[in-house]
Amino acid sequence: MNKTEKLWTTNFTALTITNGLLFAGFHGLLPTLPIYVLQQGGTNVQIGLLAGIFTFSAIIIRFFTNTGITKFGKKNFLLLGIFICLISALCYNFIGEVNHILYIRVLHGIGFGIATTLYATIIADIVPASRRGEGIGYFGLGTTFMMAFTPATGIWIIDNFSFSALFIVAAVCQSFALIWTFFCKFKSSTLSTDVKQQVKNSLLDRIVETRALFQAFLTLLFGACVGGLLSFVALLAREVHIQNAGYFFLVCTACVFLSRLFTGKIFDAKGHAWVIMPGAILLTLGSLLLSQTTTITLLLSSAILYGFGIGATMPALQTWIINIVPADRRSIASATFYNFMDIGVGGGSIILGILAGKTGYASVYFYSAAIMVIFMISYGCYILQHKSSISTANALQTDQDN
Repeated sequence: MNKTEKLWTTNFTALTITNGLLFAGFHGLLPTLPIYVLQQGGTNVQIGLLAGIFTFSAIIIRFFTNTGITKFGKKNFLLLGIFICLISALCYNFIGEVNHILYIRVLHGIGFGIATTLYATIIADIVPASRRGEGIGYFGLGTTFMMAFTPATGIWIIDNFSFSALFIVAAVCQSFALIWTFFCKFKSSTLSTDVKQQVKNSLLDRIVETRALFQAFLTLLFGACVGGLLSFVALLAREVHIQNAGYFFLVCTACVFLSRLFTGKIFDAKGHAWVIMPGAILLTLGSLLLSQTTTITLLLSSAILYGFGIGATMPALQTWIINIVPADRRSIASATFYNFMDIGVGGGSIILGILAGKTGYASVYFYSAAIMVIFMISYGCYILQHKSSISTANALQTDQDN
């Protein structure tokens, strides 16, 4: 690993912070919008749809990522995505009808889908290849830092002020992200795209990276597990009469932050298996513990397990997908990662929301643990098969040499 290659450039630092501001508006609304919808007469199914339609609108727009990059350039397309997120945050302030809130979530999902994909693509371009695992892990710290404070802050705002104040704060975060990103400057190579290659690619190749389908499948399972965490933990706390549920997000995100300080380096030095499997085990244990939570101590203990599990697994999956594709396919690889992540989060939220309405919020996390067991079995089989293939290839090479 070439440690002389500079990582913390001006652009990298600016993008890390502005990406965090984008996610501040997202995470501040994530645990609070379900409460808002319930107050407006919504149902558990509609709460699941709240996350689901947001997710699937983000997925659909990512199918057109390369088209948008070709037409507008990466920076301008990124600015468009952030602007849509800003408009959506403002619109929540004037909508009280549940069905209308769902319409705004569609718009918000479109902007979020554009922005997250473009951020990841540009970061993959500017980070040194030898430090990509470390760089992408650090890049996520902007998101992690905001995730530590904005869910708890969002709950505090609605408890002490109003939902209107919450929506204004979310819009302000998007405004700062938009302005700061506007003044960022990128080299021309960062904004280029291989148009001729896109024309030659099949329709499937334009919307998904086929070389990363297994990694995408793992990402989907991971997203389904995390979707239950993000959408229902505040409601679980209320169900079992635990106060100050916002501390869960604070502790969880602090652990995500800590894990990303070293898991990226482990990935670069030893490979994905040394990071992904331990992370999956922690997520499984965290889900099982959360399904049995009745006290604040158990809630915060599960937050620690979730935090280290998410902090290890998510950037490792993202870096793994990006590493196996050529440079001209990074935007598609990023879109594939986020699409399958969002399919998992959205589909998981809808299905788990239906189950929660029938069996209670605690059961959501038992099912989340089952999902991660499937993840570990699938990943373990892949590792064994991969090692077997390498051993066979080495044996054949030895026979040829002899």
